[in-house]
Amino acid sequence: MIAFGSTIVDPEAYRRFAAAGIRRAVEPDSVVHSFAAVGNTCRGFNLLLDSVAGHDDLEALVIVDPRTEIAGPGFCAAVREALRDPDVAVAGAAGARDVSTIAWWEGEVSSAPIAHRYYEHGGGEMAGYAWAGPVAPLGEVDSVDGLLMVLSPWAVRTIRFDESLVMGHGYDLDYCLQVREAGRKVVTADLRVTHHRALELLAEPDVWVEGHIKLADKWDGHWPGRSGEPVDWKARARRAEAEREAARTMAYSSTLRVDAEVLALERALAEMTESLSWRVTAPLRGLNRLRRRAS
Repeated sequence: MIAFGSTIVDPEAYRRFAAAGIRRAVEPDSVVHSFAAVGNTCRGFNLLLDSVAGHDDLEALVIVDPRTEIAGPGFCAAVREALRDPDVAVAGAAGARDVSTIAWWEGEVSSAPIAHRYYEHGGGEMAGYAWAGPVAPLGEVDSVDGLLMVLSPWAVRTIRFDESLVMGHGYDLDYCLQVREAGRKVVTADLRVTHHRALELLAEPDVWVEGHIKLADKWDGHWPGRSGEPVDWKARARRAEAEREAARTMAYSSTLRVDAEVLALERALAEMTESLSWRVTAPLRGLNRLRRRAS
């Protein structure tokens, strides 16, 4: 049995996106848990884990962000394929290798075909994480993105989200680090989704910076699977790194906004040049061009 769950901060977003996708993906014996957000993000996720851990026939728990819509057909089959290796504890639609900070997208990004649907500038759709340059094949990674997390029964019953991460940022990376520290694998898989979100990647950069520092303090350079001496990070160095990554991410947001504006202008131009009035007046425009050249 594959279970689905969400913690709901925005009920309307959940109804339009996550719930609609879950309805398409569920099987007759699936259970769906949706809780109103209680406390911080990690507290809500742990309530989900506690709710499904007792099912003896549990095959996986799919944690769906309220703005993530499961899009691809055969989703449950893809989940089973992703967890076919018993050592795999977490699977996701996007993630990265060589991750060293909360900004996992600065690593070697691996992603299924994700669509990013936005509503600014008249709305539109672009490839998810195109700004991060995903080049790595699907497979084992250091961390996955929390927009969609598939947990094995072992993960559901053994690992918990860290509720001390009160800022909410980095919960997905922290969970994956715990899994890898326990000797299990984290992978990206062909789990196709549409992510409905704004073009702005960081709504609160200051909060994100504090979350970055909190996670760095917790792990203190002891990243699972890394060799060598622990990194002796100082507070100012951590803050400088966090602010650098925040600045990079804000730059990515600016690129997305420019791309969206260009797409909106291209749509407007196409609508104008394909209209009946444009075609009818084409001879007149041609005549005017000849007159300007003659003058």
